[in-house]
Amino acid sequence: MKKIKILHIIKSLGRGGAETLLPETLKLHDKEKFEFHYIYFLPWKNQMVDVIENEGGHVTCLSSSNNFKLLQKHPEVINYCKKYAIDVIHCHLPWSGFLGRIVYSKTKIPVVYTEHNIQERYHFLTKRLNKLSFNKQSLALGVSEDVTRSIKENIKPFIAVQTLLNGVNIQKFKRNIAKGNILRDKFNISYDAIVIGNIAVFREQKSLPDWLHAFKIISDKAENVFGVLVGAGPLEEEVKKLVKDLDLEEKVFLPGLQTDTVSYFSVMDIFMMSSAFEGLPIALLEAMSMNCAIVSTKAGGVMEVIRENEDGILCEVGNVEELSNAALKLINNAKERVNLQEAARLRVESEFSLENMVEKLEECYLEVLNKVKE
Repeated sequence: MKKIKILHIIKSLGRGGAETLLPETLKLHDKEKFEFHYIYFLPWKNQMVDVIENEGGHVTCLSSSNNFKLLQKHPEVINYCKKYAIDVIHCHLPWSGFLGRIVYSKTKIPVVYTEHNIQERYHFLTKRLNKLSFNKQSLALGVSEDVTRSIKENIKPFIAVQTLLNGVNIQKFKRNIAKGNILRDKFNISYDAIVIGNIAVFREQKSLPDWLHAFKIISDKAENVFGVLVGAGPLEEEVKKLVKDLDLEEKVFLPGLQTDTVSYFSVMDIFMMSSAFEGLPIALLEAMSMNCAIVSTKAGGVMEVIRENEDGILCEVGNVEELSNAALKLINNAKERVNLQEAARLRVESEFSLENMVEKLEECYLEVLNKVKE
C-alpha cells in the first residue's frame, strides 16, 4: 500500500511547545499508513532533529536568516514536494503558515495549518498577513477553543476551522522519583524540601519576572523551598539578572535548555506558570501528567485544561501576590497539594492523551485528501 506522505513545515525545531509535539506525535502515528517529512529554517534551533530522525522522520533545513527570506524559500519547498510526492502539508505557526499558503496557491497540495496562539497577541503585520492569506489553505486547527474563537472572530474565514486540543504522552511523562532525587542531590536540595518549577522558553509571553517576584514572596514566607526554571530564550540575561537582584541565587536554579524534561518535572512538587497569554501550553500538560500540583495564571487555553480547585489553582494574569499565595497554600497544606497532584494526572489521562490527538490528526489528513479527490 502506498504511504500517505505528510510534510510538516515549521520555523524551527528548537525546544518550544509546538516543536516538541512533532517527535512526540511521530512516535504514535501509523507509520504503515503515513510517511513523515519535516522542513525547518533556523539551523541553530535544531534540538528536535535527532529525535525525529530516530523515529523515522525525514528532516531538511532550508536555512533562512529572517521571516521574509523564509517566504522566499517557497520554490525549494515546491521542488521538495514534487521530488517526494508529498500528499499533505501541515504548517505550524504564522510564518510557516504564510509559506504553506504560497505553496498551496501554486500546487494545490492540501495544506493543514495549526494555530497555537490567539490573533490578538500577534504583531500588526502578522495579523494582517494572516487575515489576507488565511483562506488559501484547506483546513485550520486551533489548539484550544479560545484559539479557534480568536480565528473566527478576527479573521472570519470561509475555510473549515476545527479545535484539536494538544495532548501529552502519558506513558512517557510519568513521575520518576529516582531521577528527581538525582537532581535534588545535584542542586543540594533536601528530599523534604518543596520545589516549585517551570519549563518555558524565556520570552515575554511567559512573564518570568512575575514568576521570580512571586517566588521571592514565597521564599520570604516559607522555609525549605527552592525554585527551578528550565529553559532559555531572548530574556535569559534579564532573568539571570533578576535572580541576582532579588538575592535568589541560592534558592532558584537555572539549568538552561534541557532535553530530559522528565527528570526536571520529577523534581517539582508545584508547577507554577505566570504566563500573560497561552494557546494550550504543552509544558502544562506534561507537568500535569508528571503529577505536579498546578498553580497558574488564567492565560487563554489554560482555563480549558484546569478546572478551578479541581485540577489546580488559577490566578489573575499579572497578580504576583495571588500567585504566591496560591503556592504558599499548597506548601502549607500537604494533603491539598497531594490531592491536586493526583487530580492533575487523572485530568490528562481522561481528556488530553496524545493518542487521542494523533488519531484525530490522522483523520484530518484523510479528510483534506478526500476533498481533493471529490
